[in-house]
Amino acid sequence: MEIVYASLTRRHPGATLHGSEAAEAVDALWAHAQPGDGLQHASARLERDRIDFLLYLLTLDTPTAPGPLCRAHILITRSQKNSLGLRRRYLTPAPHIDDSDHTCP
Repeated sequence: MEIVYASLTRRHPGATLHGSEAAEAVDALWAHAQPGDGLQHASARLERDRIDFLLYLLTLDTPTAPGPLCRAHILITRSQKNSLGLRRRYLTPAPHIDDSDHTCP
C-alpha cells in the first residue's frame, strides 16, 4: 500500500467553504478512478486556499507501472477535469515530474 498526500489549489482563496465540499471532492475521485489507479481509500481536508487529499493506493508490482505519485496526479487531474464542482473551485494541477525527470503519462 502506498500513501500519497496531494493538494488542489483553490481558484478563489478565501471563498466560503461549504461543509460538504470535502465529501464531494472524495466522491469525484471515486467517480473518476480507474482500476489502474489502484485507489483503495481517499480522504480530504479543506483549507482556505486549497483542498488536501490523502490517497491510499495499491502497490503495483509491474515494472512498467507508473509510480504512486504519478498515479495520484493522474487521478486528481482526471477528476478535476471531469468534475464540474472540482473544476469550478480548483485550478488544474501543474504537470507532475516523476523521480526520473519524466512527465507522467
